[in-house]
Amino acid sequence: MQFTRTKIEDVIIIQPQVHGDDRGYFVETFREDKLEEFLGFKVGFCQDNESKSSRGVIRGLHYQLAPFAQTKLVRVIQGSVLDVAVDIREGSPSFGQYVSVELSAENKKQLFVPRGFAHGFVVLEDDTIFAYKVDNYYSPENDRGIAFDDSAIAIDWSIPRDALKLSEKDTKQPLLKDADLFNFEDKLYV
Repeated sequence: MQFTRTKIEDVIIIQPQVHGDDRGYFVETFREDKLEEFLGFKVGFCQDNESKSSRGVIRGLHYQLAPFAQTKLVRVIQGSVLDVAVDIREGSPSFGQYVSVELSAENKKQLFVPRGFAHGFVVLEDDTIFAYKVDNYYSPENDRGIAFDDSAIAIDWSIPRDALKLSEKDTKQPLLKDADLFNFEDKLYV
């Protein structure tokens, strides 16, 4: 596995090694020991989630507040997405900035999204299956979001706005300036 820090160093692209031949392929999609060695701390994933979506669906920007903040390790099993992680740690040198990476069944890339980041994606192909691990259980009381179209963040979703499909929840999320945020100085991993 190859680990690459993005322009926001806490967000990491993981490129697994694919072993293929005329029968198909084999890929090791997760190695706790290698990930934790690279990060320098334990993550402790406890839940796997999966969604299936059509082209143009946006899911996000979502996160959970402490003590239920979540780290996510995301990938695409079928199809493709543009995956986005936004730094929402007040006081961070990269506060309000984002990283976007195309994840697909073909490229097998994964994105490590740490606590303190809002996460979302837009689906680029019909019948896309998106899967991810989290290190904390879902907590409805701590569930939060940020508007996908906040001009202060200015995410280029790569699909025309009139082609986007959002849940009712995601059409009502607050702007970054009005959201409940993290503090860069807080210890998010213990």
